[in-house]
Amino acid sequence: MAGKKLFRLIILILLLGLLPVAAYAQDGNITDDEVNAVAKDVYCPVCESTPLDVCPTQACADWRELIRTKLAEGQSRDEILEYFARQYGDGVLSNPPRRGASLIVLWLLPVLGVLLGLLLFSRLLRGLRKAAPEAAAPAPRPKSPTGDPALDDYIARVEKEIDE
Repeated sequence: MAGKKLFRLIILILLLGLLPVAAYAQDGNITDDEVNAVAKDVYCPVCESTPLDVCPTQACADWRELIRTKLAEGQSRDEILEYFARQYGDGVLSNPPRRGASLIVLWLLPVLGVLLGLLLFSRLLRGLRKAAPEAAAPAPRPKSPTGDPALDDYIARVEKEIDE
C-alpha cells in the first residue's frame, strides 16, 4: 500500500515537472506562417500603410513576437486583432470594424468624397461642352460680297443702273 502511494507521488512529481517543458514546447510550435497570418491584418505603427508581416522595423518585430506569444497562450486570431484595436485604435487594422466614428471616417467619408469628386468632374465637363460650341461657332458672314462698305455701295449702284 505504501509502495503504491509512493509510486503515485513519484508519477505526480514527474508530471508536474514536465508541465513547464510542455508549455515551452507549445511556444516553439508556433510557426512564422501562423504569426504572419495574423500579422498581415495589422499595420505597422511606424511605417504608414505597411502590413506587419512585411515591415522590417524593430517595432514590427516586437509586435510579431507579441502575436507569437498570444498564439502560444491559445488566443484566437480575432482575439489578437481585438487586443491591437483596443490598445492602438482601429486604424492599425487592415479591415477596421464598421462601427461608431470609424464607420464615418473610414467608410462613409471616402465614399462621399469620391461621389462629390465625380459630381464636380461631371459639372466641369458639362461646362466645357457648353463653352466649346460657342467658341467654335463660325464668325457671321458679311452681307456684302466684298466686305468693303464703299465698294459694296458702288456695286449696288452699278447693279441698279444695269437693271434700269
